[in-house]
Amino acid sequence: MTIHRAVVSWTRGEQTFTDGRYSRAHVWRFDGGAEVSASASPSVVPAPCSDASAVDPEEAFVASLASCHMLWFLSIAAGHGFRVDAYDDEADGVLARGADGRLAITTVTLRPRATFSPERVPSRTELDAMHHEAHSACFIANSVKSDIRCEPR
Repeated sequence: MTIHRAVVSWTRGEQTFTDGRYSRAHVWRFDGGAEVSASASPSVVPAPCSDASAVDPEEAFVASLASCHMLWFLSIAAGHGFRVDAYDDEADGVLARGADGRLAITTVTLRPRATFSPERVPSRTELDAMHHEAHSACFIANSVKSDIRCEPR
């Protein structure tokens, strides 16, 4: 078992807060030292209370799925002897009401494109199989059904 930690920090500053017109901008800090500006999505909380230039949780969820899939795909392709020269994915997540009426990311569509060195290019069948294997192995995709606990301190 490995523990992965993210520290999420927000401060009120001089904002009234109780009027609901406070900034949703905050910071994500990761154990390797990276800091990411984060905010509520402007589609959920309109500006100026959100920051469109920051990463929102919905985008981060989609990016983590796409990133995990890519990392597995690269490993699988290398293991099969295919040399990947480039990889990009224009992934989308749909925020909609689920069957229970609550908002959720109901669909994530990955659109990966891998460019291979010309000496050995996989067939469509091999490509599809590698993407299927990557999806099956992706920790994040396998975690969507995970138990989310809240333990206030």
